[in-house]
Amino acid sequence: MTRLPAPSAVLEDQLCFALYAASRAMTARYRPMLDAIGLTYPQYLVMMLLWEEDHQTVGQLGTRLFLDSGTLSPLLKRLTTAGLVTRNRRLEDERSVSISLTEAGRALRDRAEAISGEIICALDLDRAEFSELKAKLQLVTDRMTAH
Repeated sequence: MTRLPAPSAVLEDQLCFALYAASRAMTARYRPMLDAIGLTYPQYLVMMLLWEEDHQTVGQLGTRLFLDSGTLSPLLKRLTTAGLVTRNRRLEDERSVSISLTEAGRALRDRAEAISGEIICALDLDRAEFSELKAKLQLVTDRMTAH
């Protein structure tokens, strides 16, 4: 039988702080590479979803990224201004906005894949470690968002 960790008010004992620090370190590592291609980290996440599947609604993107439309809309407006995506009301539902890649947005994918490779190298985890860490983080997300 496993025991739960003891409750603590010490910062270094907190899983939330370890996740926070790791997240900040990760996004800081991304920043100069993303600056070079003109994207912020949240914009990069949106672009990755569109590279996976083009023509998604704002709602679909928000659900996948855990972002509300109030946060996502200005971000998408900046991507539109940069010429990377287009935003169009869907014919079948005027309330819904479809986000699509432009040619410039599609062309950015190769440069972004190189960024992913650099991050993988910086982490220096083998495939099993990488998969295990990702699975554990997904478990944390699932448990913290369960209703």
